[in-house]
Amino acid sequence: MHDPVQFPLRYAKRGAKQRANIEIAAFLAATIAWGRRDLILRSAEKMFSLMEPNPAAFVMASNYRKLKDRCIHRTFFENDLKYFCRGFRSCYTKYGSLEKLFAAAPDIWQGIALFREEMAAANAGRYTKHIANPGRPDATTGSACKRINLALRWLVRKGPVDLGLWKSISPSSLYIPLDVHVARSARRLGLLRRKSNDKKAVIELSQKLRELCPQDPIKYDFVLFGM
Repeated sequence: MHDPVQFPLRYAKRGAKQRANIEIAAFLAATIAWGRRDLILRSAEKMFSLMEPNPAAFVMASNYRKLKDRCIHRTFFENDLKYFCRGFRSCYTKYGSLEKLFAAAPDIWQGIALFREEMAAANAGRYTKHIANPGRPDATTGSACKRINLALRWLVRKGPVDLGLWKSISPSSLYIPLDVHVARSARRLGLLRRKSNDKKAVIELSQKLRELCPQDPIKYDFVLFGM
């Protein structure tokens, strides 16, 4: 499969006890999912080879401390991976799973904001450019949060590609992982008017897709990206 979702899928194929590995693999693979597809996959192989055979055990045992600061993918370095590992360790200690963290929030945007805050809290209050800021809960200003929305799509939706691991969050509540390809296709089809690829555009397009399929609007991500 020529897609970064192959990495969480690898752990899913190993059985039901791989929940934490699947969650961690989904968020990390989505985090570096920008640029050329072949380079993303090569970089992800490099990243997960550092954490094999068990990313969750690697995180919880603090084995990430031995990492240096070599480049993993473009502007994502081993120090960035350490940031995520410290954050994951704190989130699992506090919530038990990333699903429970997101389920504790009223909606997806506030779940992303909570995740961002928890990750920063585990890193001496420092934020990272690799976790986008969704902005205030009551505002449409903010980042499209494409990579986190992609990870959420993988974990929540059940389909030929997506894992359907999380049961406490409905596919109907998801938002489109908006990148330049999806946005271009959506505008060409008259589904999106906003010119900026930001949070407001994500909300606008997702609402339009909910009119087509209220139960599973983000299934159209495949078509829009493929076009």
